[in-house]
Amino acid sequence: MKPPAHGSRPPQNPHQPQGPGRLTAPPRTSKPSDPPRTPPQARHPQQGGQRGARPQTPSGAIWLYGIHPIAAALANPARRLRRLLLTEEAEATLSALVPPPFSVPAERTERGRLDHLLGHDAVHQGAALLADPLGQPALATVLEHKGPLLVLDQVTDPRNIGAILRSAAAFGVAAVITQDRNSPEETGALAKAASGALETVPLIRAVNLARTIVALKAANCWVVGLAADAPPLRGTALAERRVALVLGAEGSGMRRLTRETCDELAGLAMPGSMESLNVSTAATVALYELTRS
Repeated sequence: MKPPAHGSRPPQNPHQPQGPGRLTAPPRTSKPSDPPRTPPQARHPQQGGQRGARPQTPSGAIWLYGIHPIAAALANPARRLRRLLLTEEAEATLSALVPPPFSVPAERTERGRLDHLLGHDAVHQGAALLADPLGQPALATVLEHKGPLLVLDQVTDPRNIGAILRSAAAFGVAAVITQDRNSPEETGALAKAASGALETVPLIRAVNLARTIVALKAANCWVVGLAADAPPLRGTALAERRVALVLGAEGSGMRRLTRETCDELAGLAMPGSMESLNVSTAATVALYELTRS
């Protein structure tokens, strides 16, 4: 892809790391807060099949579930853990990934109890971990590390954000930035879709996305907005730049101000019959294109 007609902004710092790289930031940390007293109903989940309301989650905590998210959380020394519930089969599987003893004692349970605790739609694989939500680093901190960045403009589905985090970890993304007001909180569903990437890829919630994009420009990032009506994205044309890739919500795409704040717009070459992709799939294809050079 040729440089944009309005001209390229020369790098402000010739020693600024360019192009993709492995994420070397330390594991994400939990918010420093004293754990509240656990309600009795959360200490002893009811047996599956019993009627009644689902046990309440203690204030200031979330339930993570699934083998890989829990293995990654156990391996993150900065993640604050509270309880670990495992079936016999799940404990054996988890032990193959994270050698015991675990950083929090495991409590043996049954699948029915986890179904009642987490909901029957949660694919928990026999494992649940009560933990504090992770904190977020400052933008200046993540910019010290190599790799492209992803900016999500009003992407609201936690599973999409989780899948984007997983792709971000695979392609060495330095951070994923979302809008604070219209972005979901950290949940077990988001962590499950991220398959462990939530523990390693910083997730930053920006109050004002346009101002954050301006800050990325000031840090020598070239901001590319992904748009269906734009020329195809060419990674080779951006090989010497550090790219911040902006993706909008499905259907509406990027907001007008977000589009106007980008340095350039680019699309995905799709010779087939489909005109668009799911936002998490589009992020994966775009990251591959950026890093393949």
